[in-house]
Amino acid sequence: MIRSIERLLRAFILGLLCCVVVTLWACVGTRILRPSSEIDEAGFREHVRALSSDEFAGHEPTSAGEEKTIAYLVEHLRKLGLKPGNGASYLQAVPLAEVRVAAGVSLSVSGRDGVYPLSYAKDVVIWSRREVAEARLAHSELVFVGYGIVAPEYAWNDYAQTDVRGKTVVVLINDPGVATKDPKVFKGGVMTSYGLWSYKIEEAGRHGASGVLLVHDADAAAIAWNAVVNTWTGPQLRTPGTEGNASLPVIEGWMSLTATRALFVRAGLDFAVLSTAAARSGFKSLPMGLVVDAQLHNSIRAVTYSNVIALLPGGRRGHEYVMFTAHWDHFFNGAIDNASGTAGLLMLAQSFSRTLPSPDRSMVFLALAGEEPGLLGSQYYADNPIFPLGDTAGVINLDSLHIGGPTRDVSVFGNGNSELEGLLRDAAILQGRELHSDPSPGQGQYFCSAQFSFAKKGVPALYAKGGIDDAARGAPWGRAQLADFTTQRYRQATDQYSPDWDVRGTLDDLRLYYDVGNQLAHSRRFPDWYPNSEFRASHGHGGP
Repeated sequence: MIRSIERLLRAFILGLLCCVVVTLWACVGTRILRPSSEIDEAGFREHVRALSSDEFAGHEPTSAGEEKTIAYLVEHLRKLGLKPGNGASYLQAVPLAEVRVAAGVSLSVSGRDGVYPLSYAKDVVIWSRREVAEARLAHSELVFVGYGIVAPEYAWNDYAQTDVRGKTVVVLINDPGVATKDPKVFKGGVMTSYGLWSYKIEEAGRHGASGVLLVHDADAAAIAWNAVVNTWTGPQLRTPGTEGNASLPVIEGWMSLTATRALFVRAGLDFAVLSTAAARSGFKSLPMGLVVDAQLHNSIRAVTYSNVIALLPGGRRGHEYVMFTAHWDHFFNGAIDNASGTAGLLMLAQSFSRTLPSPDRSMVFLALAGEEPGLLGSQYYADNPIFPLGDTAGVINLDSLHIGGPTRDVSVFGNGNSELEGLLRDAAILQGRELHSDPSPGQGQYFCSAQFSFAKKGVPALYAKGGIDDAARGAPWGRAQLADFTTQRYRQATDQYSPDWDVRGTLDDLRLYYDVGNQLAHSRRFPDWYPNSEFRASHGHGGP
C-alpha cells in the first residue's frame, strides 16, 4: 500500500514538473518568437531601394512620385500599428504655391562700356517669390553691400548710411566670421544664422531693395553651381505670404563667381579686395556704377503638399512627446538625400513599436514635405503644430544618413546647443565613439535641415550622424568621401542606391538615434538649451 502511494506521488510530482517545464518552454518560445526591436538591415535597404527607385520619380511635388511616396509611408506606418497622427488621418496638409518660370528669362547689366547680358543657368539663376505674373527690374542701380547683415549683437550693419530702396544689392554668402576665421568676428569659423541665403534676401527686402543677387561660392555656400541650377530652376514651391509677398524683393537670385568677378571688372572694382574688406568691421557699402534690367514671367497655382505623421501613444507621460523627423521629398531619386533618412525613420518606428516596456512618452514620426525648396514642411508644422511644442521634449532629425562603415566619431551639427547632446554622448560611449563638432562648421548645416524650424520655436532639436573618422581607413579617407558626395551627388541625379553600399555605420547611427529617443521617452526631464545657445531665448517648454 505504501509503495503504491509512493508511486502515485512520484507520478504526480513528475507530471507537475512536466507541466512546469512545458509552461516555461512555452513562455521562452513566446519571447523568442516576439519580433525584435533591433534595427533591421534588410528592411532598411529595401526601404531605400524602393523610395529611391525610378518608380517613385524623385518624389517631386504634385507628381505621381509624391502620391506613391505618401501611400508607401502611410501603408508601412499603418502596418506597424502606429496610429494616425492628425486625428483620423496620417496626413497634415501643407498649402503652398507652385511657381513656374517661363522660358525667356533675361538679365543684363549696363554701364559706360555698354550692355553686358548674363546667361540664365550659366551666369545667373533668378526667380521671384512675389505672387505676380511678371517680375521686372528696370535700370535698377547695383550696390555692393558686402555680407548684407544687420546684427546688433555683433555690432554689425552693412546697410548703415546706405539707401537701397528700388536698387539691386549684390551680397556675399555666409558671414564675416567664417571668411576671416577670426574668433572676435561673429563666431569665427562657425557659421551663424546670419549666413543663410534666405536671411540675406529677407534683410534686403526690409531695406526696400528691389533685387538681390547672391554671389555663389561653392566653399562658402556648401553647394555646387550645378546643384544651384538643379534646385532653383523648374517649378518652385513657395509658402503663400500676406499681400502676395509684396515685402520681398521683386527679383531674387544667384550669380556665379565667374560672372561676379567679370561684373566687378566692368565696374572698375577689385572683387578680391572688396570681398576681403567686407569681412572686416567698418566696411561701407558702395554703388557699383552699373544698372541691371531683368524680366521673367510666372505661372502660379495653389497646391497642397502633405506631411506624413504617425503616433505611438505613450504610457503615464503620454501627453508629452518625442519626435523623429525626416524629409521625404527630392528633385531626383535622392538615395542618400533623403531616402536614407526616410527609411531610417520607418526602421525607428518599427523598433519602437516592438519595444517593451513601451515608452512613457508618446513617440511621433514625422515625414516632412517641401524641405528641399526651403524647409517648407517643417516650418509649416512648427507654425501649426498638431502636438503642442511646449510638450515636445525634443526632436531628432534624420537627413542624408552616413552611408559607409563604422566611424570612431559622431558629427554633431550645431554642436553646443542643447542637453540632447548629453544623451547622444552617453549612447555613443557605449559604442566606443566620441562626439565631434560639424566637420565643416563654416557651412552652417544645422540651419539647412528640418531641426532648424523647431529650434527657432524653442524646441531642443538634434542633428547628428556618423563622422569622418572611418574606423578602418581614418579621417582623411572619410573627409574625401564627404567631399566626393558634396560635389558629385548632392542634389544631383547621381545620388542613386546600390546594393553594394556598406551600411554598418548607418546601422550604428540608427541605434544611436533609438537609444537617445528611448532615454528621452523614459525621462521626466525636458532637455534645455545650453546658456550660450542662440536658441535659448526662444525656449518655450512647459516642463514636467
